Amino acid sequence: MLRSSYSKEHVEAGCDEAGRGCLAGPVVAAAVVLPKKYKHKLLNDSKQLTRQERETLRFDIERDAMAWAVAEVDHEEIDRINILNASFLAMHKAIDQLSVRPSLLLIDGNRFKQYPDINHQCIIKGDGKFLSIAAASILAKTYRDDMMQNLAQQYPGYFWETNVGYPTQAHREGIKQLGITPFHRKSFTLLPDQLELFEEQ
Repeated sequence: MLRSSYSKEHVEAGCDEAGRGCLAGPVVAAAVVLPKKYKHKLLNDSKQLTRQERETLRFDIERDAMAWAVAEVDHEEIDRINILNASFLAMHKAIDQLSVRPSLLLIDGNRFKQYPDINHQCIIKGDGKFLSIAAASILAKTYRDDMMQNLAQQYPGYFWETNVGYPTQAHREGIKQLGITPFHRKSFTLLPDQLELFEEQ
């Protein structure tokens, strides 16, 4: 069972991102402050849940949280500063928007860029250990999935409605047949012959 908090004395915000390994679209991060001793029998790492479960939990999180925020960094900024820094920036932007200021940040993963004046704790696989990080993972993923499904209507043939930008075989076949879109990350290895694709744009 996931823990409700890391410490007793701090106001904690769980932070996570979605879309780091995608070939297209933004990286999206969320920050969530849950009430102390919060409980939810279904809340878990977003990767362990069905799409319908995530959508239901998204409603519960937004209703129950003391504060929550979602932020994105687009594909162009990812290409400029790299995906790791873009992930940190998206988390910082989400934290900036919180209506309740936390005194401790719980970060999913093993690295983070210090946020001004707030201590943080990195937790490997934290979305499967702490409710606030799991909540952030669900908000980040559901918001990003919505974005990519909307973009899929503008750019059919890449199957973003199902792969949401991840490097599936269908996505790579779409790139091979159609070339890249304005939303693809040019700093990523899209295909072995990606340089020829870029020259054609």
